[in-house]
Amino acid sequence: MSDKKPKLKTPMAMRFRGFLPIIVDVETGGFNAQKDALLQIGATTIRMDNQGYLHKDATYFYQVEPFKGANIEQAALDFTGIDPFNPLRGARTEEDVLKEFFQHVRAAVKEAGCNRAVLVGHNAHFDHNFMMAAAERCGIKRNPFHPFSNFDTSTLAGFVTGHTVLAKACKLTGIEFDNAAAHAADYDAERTAELFCLMVNRFKNIGGWDLAIRANKLHNSTIVD
Repeated sequence: MSDKKPKLKTPMAMRFRGFLPIIVDVETGGFNAQKDALLQIGATTIRMDNQGYLHKDATYFYQVEPFKGANIEQAALDFTGIDPFNPLRGARTEEDVLKEFFQHVRAAVKEAGCNRAVLVGHNAHFDHNFMMAAAERCGIKRNPFHPFSNFDTSTLAGFVTGHTVLAKACKLTGIEFDNAAAHAADYDAERTAELFCLMVNRFKNIGGWDLAIRANKLHNSTIVD
């Protein structure tokens, strides 16, 4: 019988069942993830300090070429202000973008001692559906994101602040929000990351999560996926 102790999980891994939250925002040519173009991806990673509080970390931003045959609704372009075919965008193919982005995600997951990423988004099912559809179109097998779970900050904000709109929830919690800069994927991802961290940290402050107790309970056990 081996007396080797199980490896102690990192605080971040213990906080979210081995998952690393990655905040993602996409801008698209419509609402249909299978048919409409993916035009921008913004993503922000988070880190945990020694006291168990979350903080915004690195942000990644990609301009994406519409895939062949993609539908683009004019109403969506009017809303985001994106010109999909402007050469100054520096857009790249979905495959190139996702391969690079997923490398960053896998590196962040490994650094945090986690085993998988979980997508965090404002109305997360929308961003999640577009990310999964794009990965499937590109034939990418090593997708670091959980295939169906996500964390929705719209739902969390409704619970915490009483409002589900990102701009309103940010303002109610003291997070600066510039409506003129909104609907760019990197800007929205960063504001969503700040809101997510604030809500998780507030829950910890009122005693809803005691990291030390949780760590002690898991010291001699492993997390089963």
